[in-house]
Amino acid sequence: MKRVGIMSMQRIANYGSFLQAYALKQLIEELNCKVEFVDYHIGAPIITENADSKNKYIRKIEKGLEIFKYQVPFAHKLSFIRYKQSFAKKYMPFLGISDDMNYNPTLDCLVIGSDEVFNCIQKNSNVGYSLELFGKDNHAKKLLTYAASFGNTTMDKLKKYKKDDEVGTLLKKFDAISVRDTNSGVIVEQLTGKNPVYNLDPVLIYDYVNCCDKIPDIKTNEKYLVLYAYAGRISNDEANWISVYAKKKKLKVYAIGGVQKCADRFVDCSPFEVLAYFKNAEEVITDTFHGTIFSVITHRQFTTLIRKSVGNSYGNEEKLRDLLERLGLADRMTTKVEDAEKINEKSIDYAKIDKLLKAHRTVAREYLRKNLGK
Repeated sequence: MKRVGIMSMQRIANYGSFLQAYALKQLIEELNCKVEFVDYHIGAPIITENADSKNKYIRKIEKGLEIFKYQVPFAHKLSFIRYKQSFAKKYMPFLGISDDMNYNPTLDCLVIGSDEVFNCIQKNSNVGYSLELFGKDNHAKKLLTYAASFGNTTMDKLKKYKKDDEVGTLLKKFDAISVRDTNSGVIVEQLTGKNPVYNLDPVLIYDYVNCCDKIPDIKTNEKYLVLYAYAGRISNDEANWISVYAKKKKLKVYAIGGVQKCADRFVDCSPFEVLAYFKNAEEVITDTFHGTIFSVITHRQFTTLIRKSVGNSYGNEEKLRDLLERLGLADRMTTKVEDAEKINEKSIDYAKIDKLLKAHRTVAREYLRKNLGK
């Protein structure tokens, strides 16, 4: 049995990061491989302007204090803090992850991805600039990626900070490269001269709804709208509009993933329960990549809010536009939350979407089988 490592964003307390890591683990285990998650050493961030504190304890305190600035019920704030503090202890065991770090193990193969593992030109001190995410110093016989993304890192940024040659040299050492978006594909092509394989995020490839036995049935005595967004990203004006809209539709607002001013309830639940809440929701409004994916795999009516990148600020436009265009759902995105009223009225041909996903799942499994199978 082959020993395969996955290097991803698996330790981040985030539903999307967890579910993509769990999905990729399941897909690789289907190939009769023994899977373990591999850690990387965090480097100093390239962008130091307004960067987070390097000290993880100070950073946690800063993040905790930031929550109390939001105009949300005090009980929601406390629930959110408990959710963040208990995430690792509750859910990392599902991935086979302990508190002990697993650096540079000897492997038959190391798979880097999915998620924004190549997003190296940024200020997030949780990740920083780590060349191990590009395969440096690995102890694997074979090295590949699955649906890796550069996120907001562009070729221009790599050149601006003079990291293009270093990154390109490491990328050329991969045995196979799979990316999830056009920006990442263009960078790989320019730095290596090779065409990468395009694969969708593992949450779309692993059939959670039909194959995962950990998703419970959620019963509520009220109809609700899921608002899936990071705390602090939904503006007061947007929250006010969502509150009025939900009342007009006679829906409660369930905030998942982050506290929100307009929420009737902040839902602290497991990653698998997140999919159950999505499945039973009347509608979804989200401004995240995985919130969009959760909506698709549970066949919801949804609106995706696009945030444009300005300077070194973090936006989501590139990855969300790419994702929705690949799925033929570009009409679900907008920069104005008010558009959600008309967008969520438009039905989605999920039979067509499922047919498309079936084809992508075949391609993805073939890529993994070819590179990991016997």
